[in-house]
Formats: sequence, C-alpha cells, structure tokens
Amino acid sequence: MPDNHKQNFKQISRRAVLGTAAAMAATPALATGCPIGPPAHEKGPKVWMDMDQVELDAAYDQAAYAPLIGQIQKRFATSSETTRARLGAPKRLAYGPTPIEALDLYPAKTPNAPIFIFIHGGRWLFGKSKDYGYPADLFVNAGVNYVALDFIAVDAANGDIRPMADQVRRAIAWVFKNAASFGADTKRFYVGGHSSGGHLCGVALVTDWQRDFDLPADMVTGGLLMSGIYDLKAPRLSGTRSAYIKFDDDMEQSLSSIRYIDRLRAPITVTYGGFESPEFQRQSREFASAVKTAGKPVELIEAPSFNHFEMCESLGNPYGPNGLAALKLMKLA
Repeated sequence: MPDNHKQNFKQISRRAVLGTAAAMAATPALATGCPIGPPAHEKGPKVWMDMDQVELDAAYDQAAYAPLIGQIQKRFATSSETTRARLGAPKRLAYGPTPIEALDLYPAKTPNAPIFIFIHGGRWLFGKSKDYGYPADLFVNAGVNYVALDFIAVDAANGDIRPMADQVRRAIAWVFKNAASFGADTKRFYVGGHSSGGHLCGVALVTDWQRDFDLPADMVTGGLLMSGIYDLKAPRLSGTRSAYIKFDDDMEQSLSSIRYIDRLRAPITVTYGGFESPEFQRQSREFASAVKTAGKPVELIEAPSFNHFEMCESLGNPYGPNGLAALKLMKLA
C-alpha cells in the first residue's frame, strides 16, 4: 500500500473509532449500564429507618444490587462440577429420616483433620449442597474436612423457617457425634454460612448445645458468618421476604441471633461486601458490634468491591475475603 494511502487509512480508522466511542457515550442504554438499587420512584412513608417500602423491598432483593446473579450462581454449579472432577464425588451421608436431611462430605486427605460445615443461602427458598462443592478445593487442600448441608426449603415447610433451623442444628450435632467415623477432629469444629445460610449459621451459633443435644456447650470452635441476617424484624417488614415467609412474633424472636448473644460461645468472623444492599451491610455491622459490646471475640471484615454473590464465590479462593477469613479462623492461613 502506498504511503499516502496508509496515512489516509490511519486517519479514517482513528476518526471511525472516535466517532463510535462518542456515539456509545451518547446512547443512554450504554451510558447508564446496569441499574443498582431500588427503582426510581416517588419517596413514600418511612417503613424501616429512613427507607420507604420500595427501598426496603429492594434492600432484601439481591437482584436489585447484583443484577448478574444468574450468571454467578451458574458458575457455582459449574465450579462445583470441576471440583468433583478433581477430588472425586463426596460421601453422601444422612443426618435425619427424610431424603433432604443429608450432607455432602469432602474428606480431608489426612486423619484427625478439622471440620468445616457450610450452610448455603438462597433466600431460604433455593439451593442444593451439590452446587456448593466448589469451596472443597480450598478446604481439602488445607487439610480440612468440608461438609455442605442440605435441608428443607421454606416453601416446603409451609412458609416457616423454624424447620430449616431445626434441621441445620440436627445436622451440625450429627456431624459432631459421628466425626470419628470419618477420622475428623471435633476439637477443631467450625461452622459457616452465607446469606440466609448466614442467618441459619447465626442461629446455630447461639444454640444451647448442652441443653438441646446433650453435647459440649462449647463444641463449636469458631464461626464464619458471611453476608447474613441476624435480626428478622426488617425482613419481616419487607414485601420481598414476607411474600413467602409466614413471619410471626415467635419466629422473629426465636430466630434473631442478635437477641441471644449471651449464648454465643465461639469466636466468630463476620464478613460482608461493600457492594451489597444497605440492609445486608447494616445487619453485619450491627451484629459484630453487639458481639464486641458483649465482650466476646469477633472480627468484622468488609470486602469493598464485592457484591453478595461474589462474596459467596470467594469462599473457594484462598486469597478471597471469605476463603482467607476461613483459613485465618482455623489458624491455617
């Protein structure tokens, strides 16, 4: 190509690129990107703190603050499949009489290893242990038995969260009682949960294990509470959650772990993402603050650039906020 043609080609290409960029910037759909938070609306009466009903509903709707929720959850499933391809299928063990009362055990490669029990989230409605196998890579490689629980969903429990909490408690008790059968060390016994699983984990951590299960009161060595809910008052007021959960006074009171901090026996780590909804951030900060005020050991971690589902995914990464927090909690970092 002659030199003058090359020069014209460069100029035309540069003008075309600049013109395209300007057109993209001027297009509202491209300039605004994905909307985050509650939809545009006229401010209504305050329902909770400074929030009106629309804002409170959005604060308990993860899709409003993490619009790519579907893509990330699909990655949970595919990442879990590749983990099983590396580690092999987990042992499927029953902790109760119904089919859903079972767990996946990814055993450590060495005997007398610690235990980490994971309680999945999913708005109390969704989730299966098989889609939360991906953190097993981190735990098994660190010499830890990784356990992912299955339990009843709230719709199958007629809108009641209490059967879910009961099954989670019984699953944790079963693992403790049967740890010797898979060579695990109950002196290093950890539990963790994310989102609604973080709520159920909080409930488990304030359980009176001695009174209710005839187990050591301090049997849990440490807890990792990830992006959870620790007081049910605000979710009860939200149309998002009350649409399918039949909240009542007893459910709110008995399953709000922040109201039973006197029963907390284990040191805990509380984590949340800076891109989570304002309510999930507040719940985490206030729970950690209440534990600290009570004089009990707690670490609060904010991951500034993570949304709700990225926080969950980070449990499988030894350098991610939750993966690193888990390793530090178990003194394996």
